[in-house]
Amino acid sequence: MSKHIPYKIYLEESEIPKQWYNVRADMQNKPAPLLNPATKQPVTFDDLTPVFCDDLVAQELDDDTAYFDIPDAIREYYKTYRPSPLVRAYNLERALNTPAKIYYKFEGNNTSGSHKLNSAIAQAYYAKKQGLKGVTTETGAGQWGTALSMSCAYLGLDCKVYMVKVSYEQKPFRREVMRIYGADVTPSPSMTTEIGRRINAAHPGTTGSLGCAISEAVETATTYEGYRYVLGSVLNQVVLHQSVIGLEAQTACRKYDIEPDVIIGCAGGGSNLGGLISPFMGEKLRGEKDYRFVAVEPASCPSFTRGKFAYDFCDTGKVTPLAKMYTLGCDFIPSANHAGGLRFHGMSPILSQLYHDGLMEAVAVEQTSVFAAAEQFARVEGILPAPESAHAIRVAIDEALRSKETGETKTILFGLTGTGFFDMTAYEQFNDHAMGDTIPGDDELSGSLSELPKVD
Repeated sequence: MSKHIPYKIYLEESEIPKQWYNVRADMQNKPAPLLNPATKQPVTFDDLTPVFCDDLVAQELDDDTAYFDIPDAIREYYKTYRPSPLVRAYNLERALNTPAKIYYKFEGNNTSGSHKLNSAIAQAYYAKKQGLKGVTTETGAGQWGTALSMSCAYLGLDCKVYMVKVSYEQKPFRREVMRIYGADVTPSPSMTTEIGRRINAAHPGTTGSLGCAISEAVETATTYEGYRYVLGSVLNQVVLHQSVIGLEAQTACRKYDIEPDVIIGCAGGGSNLGGLISPFMGEKLRGEKDYRFVAVEPASCPSFTRGKFAYDFCDTGKVTPLAKMYTLGCDFIPSANHAGGLRFHGMSPILSQLYHDGLMEAVAVEQTSVFAAAEQFARVEGILPAPESAHAIRVAIDEALRSKETGETKTILFGLTGTGFFDMTAYEQFNDHAMGDTIPGDDELSGSLSELPKVD
């Protein structure tokens, strides 16, 4: 007899993961190494430590260790908002009249409103452990900056945030939450850094991008003594920390004999998608189980579906190491869409390699269809999703409707990465029919892709 599935499956505090899982250890084709842009040789530990914390560099470069112990201090902080629930979307299933079973892992139940806190507290912890004064970072929609400002306040670290200019203007309340927690928030590109001034001169009136903000944050970190740069997505270390999402989801599924057929996540830089799918992908890589994995990105910034798998800078100012990833070119500046967390020109090297090897799929969706799905979800499930999360909701609904057409009883799991209470300007535009869909033309993409670094 099958178990009754409660609406929300909660784990005990004792079931919060004690280790992070490193999916690279089970990948036959490892992500290509980061390259020093000057020498085109793989970066070393010493190359990265002037920019990143020492312990984080060790995690970044380790492709072979399957599990990393989570320090007790981080697990204690996790207890303030973890474990997070795995929710059976009964109401959505009924509204869609679908035979599909829909689950979502909800990561928005903390003050930062998103999954970003999982890595922010880890990176802040290692900065504190190293005796640093503070950290610098970029943020798009503001979830990462908020999470990092919370973590720095908790540990007594200074926090300097460069926020993509369009989001700085669209989301003033998220900016103010960062300031409440003591962060110094600057719209990017700014006139306070050499790189910011250069970008503004080259692109007058630009609304900015994550690539621009990364450049400014790295410059600041390497200019001020006692600071290091931390990043909210893309890097291997971030996917590692975010594996707590997938590990908890996996434990909850096992408790109730839930076997997902398809696992879906929104994809900007890859942190939440990588965290959600890593333990399940590990099972697939080891030949233990099989799943479909679907990355959902905005049609306005389609790095997976229209980008190139190549080495590129992670930032517009071209000061970072080169990463082999699906990219639109570091000079690409996407339209001012409202999913600010999905406006990065590239994708996690881990996820890029998995996608390149055919182990996961990707789909690009338009902004108006995303907001339609968000409101449909909110009206029946009672959670107002962030625009980023709503990309996964859009495709989860589409999968459920296909099940309705075919009669398949498939099980769908998606990541609900955050709440949208600071995104009301976007919802207002959607409800006023003032929102459009901007999709880059082939000429625009070919222009930025033509400037990729030459790597043999």
